[in-house]
Amino acid sequence: MSTLLITATDTAAGKTVLTTALLAYWQTYYSSRSIGVMKLIQSGVGDRELYQELFTLDQSLETINPLYFQAPLAPPIAARQESQMVDLGKVWSALQKLQHQRELVLAEALGGLGCPVTAELTVADLARDWQLPAVLVVPVKLGAIGQVVAHVALAQHMKVKLLGIVLNCVHPCSDQEVENWAPTSLIQSLTQTPVLGLLPHLDNPQDVAQLTQGAANLDLELLLPLQFAPSR
Repeated sequence: MSTLLITATDTAAGKTVLTTALLAYWQTYYSSRSIGVMKLIQSGVGDRELYQELFTLDQSLETINPLYFQAPLAPPIAARQESQMVDLGKVWSALQKLQHQRELVLAEALGGLGCPVTAELTVADLARDWQLPAVLVVPVKLGAIGQVVAHVALAQHMKVKLLGIVLNCVHPCSDQEVENWAPTSLIQSLTQTPVLGLLPHLDNPQDVAQLTQGAANLDLELLLPLQFAPSR
């Protein structure tokens, strides 16, 4: 059993694109493997619905998304507005259940590593406490270098096992723009963390073939055990 946490520098950075791209890739090339996906906490409509639309999951809604709030806000704020509580015990229990059912679990976080999940805890706290190795998605834009340096520093401070960084073209960007805004060599030098590759802008991020090809651009051997790495 392996679990990979998909986190990012911010909301709308591309966590869902990477999560669905990885799931599409491994379902395509490793269909004999049992792979699960989970949105740990969801605020507003979006990810869990997309998972169910794109993939045949053979999972209960509880193991796809154990904790849901209607308002697209940070969980402690959404929970307060809905007179609920952020029940992390429920999330942890569902994650453990899925981990026992699957060889690999892709667990998509919310917001960035510093996003609050309760009034006291952030995504980084969960990654550390639940011992979830993570990959950090960074949108290619002006300011990306500073964001990734800050988030890697947070991961190191919180003792989060960060396996690598994935650059994501949220909008169409040229090779020169990628080099200007998110140069791989500089990011790796500043963070001492491998850049696993670039997810190109997808015209249709709900196209499983495009998602699969996007994941094929990444250095997946560094993310997961060898049995899930792509054949060369």
